[in-house]
Amino acid sequence: MTYKEKLSQIRAQMKADNVEAYIIPSADPHISEYLPKHYQCIPFASGFSGSAGTLVITHDFAGLWTDFRYFEQAAEQLHDSGFELVKQKVQHAPEYIQWLNSRLAKGAVVGTDEKLLSVLLGDLLTQQFSAKGISLQHRDYLGPIWENRPDLPADSAFLISEEAAGQSVSSKLAAVREELSRHQADYHLVSSLDDIAWLFNIRGKDVSFNPVVLGFALINHDHAKLFIHPEKLSEEEKVLLLKSGAEVLPYEEIEMALKLIPEQSSIFIDPKRNCYAYAKLIPPSVHIVKETNPSTSLKAVKNEVELSNTREAMRKDGVAITRFLKWLEEHIGKIKITELSAAAQLRSYRAEQEGFIGDSFNTISAYRAHGALPHYAPSAESDAEILPESLFLVDSGGQYFYGTTDITRTIPMGLTTEQERTDYTLVLKGMIEGCKVKFPKGTCGYQIDAITRKPQWDHAINYGHGTGHGVGYFLNVHEGPQVFNPTNNPVPIEPGMITSVEPGVYRPGRHGIRIENLVTTIKLEANEFNDWYAFETLTIAPISTSIVIKDLLEQSQIDWLNAYNASVLEILSPSLNAEEQEWLSTATKAI
Repeated sequence: MTYKEKLSQIRAQMKADNVEAYIIPSADPHISEYLPKHYQCIPFASGFSGSAGTLVITHDFAGLWTDFRYFEQAAEQLHDSGFELVKQKVQHAPEYIQWLNSRLAKGAVVGTDEKLLSVLLGDLLTQQFSAKGISLQHRDYLGPIWENRPDLPADSAFLISEEAAGQSVSSKLAAVREELSRHQADYHLVSSLDDIAWLFNIRGKDVSFNPVVLGFALINHDHAKLFIHPEKLSEEEKVLLLKSGAEVLPYEEIEMALKLIPEQSSIFIDPKRNCYAYAKLIPPSVHIVKETNPSTSLKAVKNEVELSNTREAMRKDGVAITRFLKWLEEHIGKIKITELSAAAQLRSYRAEQEGFIGDSFNTISAYRAHGALPHYAPSAESDAEILPESLFLVDSGGQYFYGTTDITRTIPMGLTTEQERTDYTLVLKGMIEGCKVKFPKGTCGYQIDAITRKPQWDHAINYGHGTGHGVGYFLNVHEGPQVFNPTNNPVPIEPGMITSVEPGVYRPGRHGIRIENLVTTIKLEANEFNDWYAFETLTIAPISTSIVIKDLLEQSQIDWLNAYNASVLEILSPSLNAEEQEWLSTATKAI
């Protein structure tokens, strides 16, 4: 069935139900960023495979709303699909709501699968539509036309030990209950998969790249219920969880459990990370407390075991990156290397490392103009050959049993232009500033974001994505609540958080540059002005200096760069053979 045929069938169902518009978000009942195949609705309906977007269908228009990261990709993938690209002005903003309000008549009906709406979005849609009497109704128009729809994943899961996690399940539940008491809540619904994985020390492979398990949790002050497919865990593991205060129940029983919440009680739910349909199952007399999941903040601050293990994952990842960079330098121009074959070679080096279980996201392997697409992923159709000239951007990461990595390096492949060298140096300058900043307690991500951007702002250059995101511990590569971006996110940057620092510059049709390290916040000093924090850089891999324009760097930035590369050589050398050590020694030579 073609995309146009699917669109026609959706419209036929809309017409039969007198529905004027249909919304398809990129989500699942857990409001996940990365989706199991069963819930990859936007690719099914339109062919667009980006991780952020919303389809809106009316009887005379069908559009994909997405942000600048995907403009070129969407234009290509939506060709002849019946859908048009609508360019969002603000990343993640539901700008289609205003568009619908301006076009729909009073009293119109808008349909959507409410299992794919967050509570926050469902409330917003209802509120925004109310002035015109537009109603939002639950409709699933994809299920009836989705032949051979993938089943929900049935792979087994496993528990990680208290020693590997650094904290027991019972102590994590106790910490959550303290927050419930503070908010005078009797129950707590958790739908977000990374929160569930952290709370119950459970990992799986239900979602590509993220070692999570499909499930829900319902917690009160006496017990916790974990709703997953029971066959995912062994009987021994279920007993271990029960001893920790968590009972395992079938996945689908969450709906009845919510309906049975006692009248006049109260329940704590995160409006961004629970679905609208399930929130509506809660009895009307139950008071709903809408706040961020306590576990979101708790898991963002890594304990000493998590930090120590993450450092080891970074060391092993650095060995793989070093071997890849050496291989690339020695083989470019001698054998055919493409974006896909380079990504495969990098993965093979990671796979050699003990504890590696897979990529932490789809590798962005982007040569020359493809680098200007921040979330480009090579395909058989787009796979470009890498030549001994210009720039090659590789943004990749690994999942290890003891940590999650995420690193970007932009690699000069040979002859480069003056603009490429200037852009590279300014991006590097910003990354260094972001990594070496000293800041007072209470500083938020938007302040770090501005500091990182300033070297480019000084040259009237900017980039449209955030500067940094939180990273999980053997969990999601994108993790909140902290973020380094221009939005006024009130979350302070606390010791133990792991965050990326990844400025970039993108010139469409020419090149893209991004350099990324992961950092963790550490306590530095205290005085009469405040407690002062800094960043410890966790990523251990060489940064190329071959095209750096030294005059654009300040001495403190040169000192940081030389010290960083020297530490890479020192830390990685014991894990490398003599030939690799020699190559790395040259690659990390001070400028």
